[in-house]
Amino acid sequence: MIVHVLDGTYELFRQFYGRRRFTEGKDPPLGAVAGLLHSVLEMVEQGATHLGVATDHVIESFRNDLWPDYKTGEGIEPALLAQFYPLEDALAAMGVAVWPMVELEADDGLASAARLAAEDERVEKVCIWANDKDLAQCVRGDRVVQVDRRGMQIRDAEGVRKKFGVGPELIPDFLALVGDSQDGYPGIPRIGRATAARLLNQYGPIEAFPHNVLGDARDRALLFKDLATLRTDAPVFEDVDQLRWRGPASGFASWAERTGDGRLLQRCLQAAKASG
Repeated sequence: MIVHVLDGTYELFRQFYGRRRFTEGKDPPLGAVAGLLHSVLEMVEQGATHLGVATDHVIESFRNDLWPDYKTGEGIEPALLAQFYPLEDALAAMGVAVWPMVELEADDGLASAARLAAEDERVEKVCIWANDKDLAQCVRGDRVVQVDRRGMQIRDAEGVRKKFGVGPELIPDFLALVGDSQDGYPGIPRIGRATAARLLNQYGPIEAFPHNVLGDARDRALLFKDLATLRTDAPVFEDVDQLRWRGPASGFASWAERTGDGRLLQRCLQAAKASG
């Protein structure tokens, strides 16, 4: 079987801003939720049988205690933020495994799900549908891959090395050195992507660097590495069979109606019938 895990928060953002091109600046209350549900159904129609969605139930996480400038929910448009919780309920009603993250982030949920799925010998491949750079650390050969929706690129371990200059296991070190503006930490001054890749390929992880390489910046680099390292111990599921989509629950009809999308319920029922 192939297991698909999705970043629900990213997908919600993508749907919200993508739909604005067609709504003349008016944001339907659950328009982004409906769009994401359609996106999941499209995956089912194309053959996906086992899937789960991780969400940021709250934006802040334990990382905000480690670094004061780490990303927060500040600046998120109210019309978008108001769809966070309904998304989780709507996914559950549609019969999709959903993992709302509180102390951890959605990316940690995805990393945990990928690890658990990959440990099951019945699983042929795990596809992580998310664009975040830090999720490249979860890639394992061609068995756990990252799917970049923007270009529909499937990135295996060799693809990670081609993009970043280092293998998946060194992605946290790489991000620690170059920084991640999306997550709110700056990296180490005067170290760009090429220099970071060269140092990591020469010495290995930051802990193995000779002291004179980073000097006084070493402790900060290790802190940033901690920020960039995804946790893989979130109890997102116990058995991969829990990810099998078996169709919507009885309450999904009311959710479909709430979204204002007349096609959603019928499409879901047809997908459930086709998938058996």
